[in-house]
Amino acid sequence: MLATRNPDKGRELAALLGDVGTTIRTLAEFPGAPEVEEDGATCEANATKKAVTIARMTGLPSVADDTGLMVEVLGGRPGVHAARYAGEGATYEDNWKKLLRELAGVPRERRRAQFVTVAALADPKGNVSLVRGMLDGLITEAPVGTQGFGYDPVFFVPELGRTLAQLTPEEKNRISHRAKAFAQVRELLKKC
Repeated sequence: MLATRNPDKGRELAALLGDVGTTIRTLAEFPGAPEVEEDGATCEANATKKAVTIARMTGLPSVADDTGLMVEVLGGRPGVHAARYAGEGATYEDNWKKLLRELAGVPRERRRAQFVTVAALADPKGNVSLVRGMLDGLITEAPVGTQGFGYDPVFFVPELGRTLAQLTPEEKNRISHRAKAFAQVRELLKKC
């Protein structure tokens, strides 16, 4: 079970896990699944809460993740609140526009950021395994690229000389924070 309702994330996770040799199901198949509030102070807490709740509800091993964007000059903000940085119901664009406003005038060398994804694999009994993936980069001064979602248009990967939104889905799925975490999830699933 992929414990997400976000269709963009669901497609990305299905692609990352596509070769595990098992059927991948989503919350779209369980319309009665509860909405799990991400009220934890850490990515670990949010991922664990979602995975355990959905595993117990469906009776299936469940994978959930939570991603934070830590911007150094902002003291780690937006952090665990990245998805709702501009408020509840904010769009991807609302969130990255708020981030760019807060970074206005900050020189390139001080715009360091890190994406952190924590994935939790839970069984219906509540046993949980946690893994983490990270990607270092810089926040751009303006959005660049049309691929991906979330903060991808403003997250620049220096080693590639491009933002995540300039990468094809296949390129992103080789290097991203989520790809790194879900490579570890794949290994955990192979042991189930």
